[in-house]
Amino acid sequence: MIAQSLDIPNALRLSNQSIDNLLQGKSIAAIPQRFTITGKVFALYPDQLDTETVIISAWARCEQCEIIDGLKPLEIISHYISVPTKILQEMIAERESFFLMYLRVYLLSKPIIIPAKSQGQYIALPDRLKVDESSPILNDHDFARLKQRLENLEPPESLDSQIHRMLEEAGIEKKVDSSKKLAWIKTISTLGDRSIKEDKGKSNYQAGTDFENIVKQSLEFLGFTVDTSHKGGAGGLDLFCSKPYPVAGECKAGRSKSDKAVEQIDRIAKRILKENYLLASGLIILGSGDEPSKQLVDSAISSKVTGSIKINIIKVMTLQKLVEFKAKYDGAIDLFELKKCLQAGQIDDKIYDYILKVEGKIKLRSKIVGVVKELVTDLDSEKPTAQDVKVHSNATFARNYNPKLGDRLVYEILIELSSPLAGYLGRVESDGIKGDRFYFLRDLPFN
Repeated sequence: MIAQSLDIPNALRLSNQSIDNLLQGKSIAAIPQRFTITGKVFALYPDQLDTETVIISAWARCEQCEIIDGLKPLEIISHYISVPTKILQEMIAERESFFLMYLRVYLLSKPIIIPAKSQGQYIALPDRLKVDESSPILNDHDFARLKQRLENLEPPESLDSQIHRMLEEAGIEKKVDSSKKLAWIKTISTLGDRSIKEDKGKSNYQAGTDFENIVKQSLEFLGFTVDTSHKGGAGGLDLFCSKPYPVAGECKAGRSKSDKAVEQIDRIAKRILKENYLLASGLIILGSGDEPSKQLVDSAISSKVTGSIKINIIKVMTLQKLVEFKAKYDGAIDLFELKKCLQAGQIDDKIYDYILKVEGKIKLRSKIVGVVKELVTDLDSEKPTAQDVKVHSNATFARNYNPKLGDRLVYEILIELSSPLAGYLGRVESDGIKGDRFYFLRDLPFN
């Protein structure tokens, strides 16, 4: 069957958290400012502060809208919409009721970027959006089941059911394809090229602003805190990360790579950061296109010995690779380890080496999970110790390692994989490295 095409003229403003919950399948409802009629369709506009553009990656249809007052069980509603009960109680205390809108959410085939608007529940789109129903977040069965449970205000599922669902969602068969819900990542390098033909009529200023915003979003996704107080148009930094360590950034979109960029970022950073100047690293993010000139790279390298901040050059595609890696393995990027790559000069190769190093660690852990799974063939079999896992690992996948895996390393990895936050293995505590035994819970996929 061919998916029905729809035209959407506007977008509904919701909080970032609400849209994240909807895109991850954690929720099928949200709280709008006003009552919404059943059947109304709109794009989903994430409410963001201090940004000039917004990325929209999904649209939704209102399936139902109802009034919730203090007589309804707010604890149950809280569970289904992933909003703390305390916040719902505060809303009731302030205005006696609120609207609850059931939403059927679909992903766009390609995210769009629009100018940010500071006001209004509904935001007019620059161009009508053509959409279809080919990419629903939840399938028909799951959506209908959750909608019925929320309508009937049924209590949350039992703890065992929740654990089963969490393990299922954390494994290979995820209800929501993470590559789709994080579709904005694919636009990072695209927005670094001002020469793209699709951006007809877009000024260089707007193209540069779009690039700055996507770089800012990327760095925040990696875990940096972007401080907007140091940003300031002409004469200001494009971005400044204050935590976990200071990084002053300049974004150079398009194919024109100014050889003066090193001098520019050094001068601006010195004026704005003042006493914190020498504590910061400089980062020049180059858009798509040509390689940086030799003069630009040489200037960045020389910053290491000239008493200025260390200037690092990185291509936008390398930044995209980092963000993609973070999206695939959420805890994989250690910003303090990444800081070791900031040594002045062009650092793309250093970052790729860092990614390869971390990939190797994840691959090793994936294989160790597989070994435990293989050793525990049934519920009655004896659970292996760290030494059992080490011997089996060295005899199979690690036989060419130099040196081979040792007891202490394998035990530390097993402890890591069996922690409550990881949950890939279980552990029966006994006598530490000699007596603790381990068993399989779920796979750690590695591609």
